Amino acid sequence: MSFVLHSRLAADSAYVGDFPLCQLRLAHADIGPWLLLIPRKPDIEEIHHLDDTEQQSLWQESAIVARCLERLFQPDKLNIAAIGNLVPQLHLHHVARFKTDPVWPNPIWGHLQVGHRPREQAQPLIDQLRETLAASGLVIKA
Repeated sequence: MSFVLHSRLAADSAYVGDFPLCQLRLAHADIGPWLLLIPRKPDIEEIHHLDDTEQQSLWQESAIVARCLERLFQPDKLNIAAIGNLVPQLHLHHVARFKTDPVWPNPIWGHLQVGHRPREQAQPLIDQLRETLAASGLVIKA
């Protein structure tokens, strides 16, 4: 069985690139930036369902994403979470939070009502993320 991205994750985000284990996507929500790190493994719902090596890879890739967000955007806080109540496929949220965002200091989950990031803003952000992450081993599909 091969990796298939959950339809809700596909609809709610744009492809950024692939790490050795995970696919990286930018959420369409106009806050953050908000990135999703999704292991390309079939039928994985929880971190402990990955083997030990895959768990280590997930945390390493997560740290790369976190450092990238800090470097590019200097957020006041990074929110990193694996919730999965609506989408069972394992995915880690990486949200750059700012004291100026609409629900600070509350969590965004269940409190946030924002629209989609305009496409003309999303593509330059994706390009910036790809450029910054290229030095960290991110492979971009052509």
